[in-house]
Amino acid sequence: MAALAAVRDLREHWAPASAGELERFETDVLSGFVLARASAGLADGTICGAVGHLDQIRTWFGRPLWDIEPADADVYFGKVLRHSPSGTRLGRSQTLSTYFMFLELRHKVEIHRMTGRVVECPIDEMNRSRGAKDAQLRIPPSEPEIGTLFTGWGGELATCRKFAPTARNYTASKLMSQVGLRVSEACGSLPCARCSPGPSGTG
Repeated sequence: MAALAAVRDLREHWAPASAGELERFETDVLSGFVLARASAGLADGTICGAVGHLDQIRTWFGRPLWDIEPADADVYFGKVLRHSPSGTRLGRSQTLSTYFMFLELRHKVEIHRMTGRVVECPIDEMNRSRGAKDAQLRIPPSEPEIGTLFTGWGGELATCRKFAPTARNYTASKLMSQVGLRVSEACGSLPCARCSPGPSGTG
């Protein structure tokens, strides 16, 4: 029969991280978050917007974001942002949730070792901003509406002040509606507006 031995908590042998170490670690974590979102294909503007949201919350909280608890999130979104536009509250809430997902996936163990704290997202079913589905819903126009759009647009080609850019935009939109081209593909298939001839064949 195997002998029993006392199990000791290894945390007793881990010295807590200093303020300077935590500050550097917080900066490294945010840099890693930015790189991960860039790797996921997000546009630079979207990433900058997310970092801006996180910076606003961090400035208000005054401590690393991994210390935020649900009660803190209740105060921030329920009082500080109470009268802010719903889109601001929704975007900031979603960004914070995404950031905590990153923390849990990449740095949960490390944060626990350095601070003794178990990372857990402060946004839950009770304080999550509503309207996420409505904000992402896009209803495409009907075929009659598309026909009306292009009929009117085509009629303007004969009277518009700048024919070349108007014709270019009309052609690109028509291609995208009928062939399903991406915006970058449509732009690459069309000549520059400066090089396009006018109605009479002159530039």
